[in-house]
Amino acid sequence: MGEKSSNKTQKKDSWYVGLKAEFKKIIWPDKNTLAKQTVAVVSASVILGLIITIVDVIAKYGIDLLVK
Repeated sequence: MGEKSSNKTQKKDSWYVGLKAEFKKIIWPDKNTLAKQTVAVVSASVILGLIITIVDVIAKYGIDLLVK
C-alpha cells in the first residue's frame, strides 16, 4: 500500500513541477501593451453592446408592428 501512496505523491509533485515550468515560459505583457489591449477589449465590447441594442430595438419595433 505504501507504494501506491508514494506513486501518487510523485505524480502530484511531477505535475506541480511541470506547471511551474510552464508558468516560467509565459511572457507577460508590459503595462503599455496591457493598457492598449484593455482599451481595445472594452471598446469592442461597448460597440458590440450598442449594435446588439440597436438590432434588439429594431426587432422589437418590427414585431410590435406585425402584431398590431
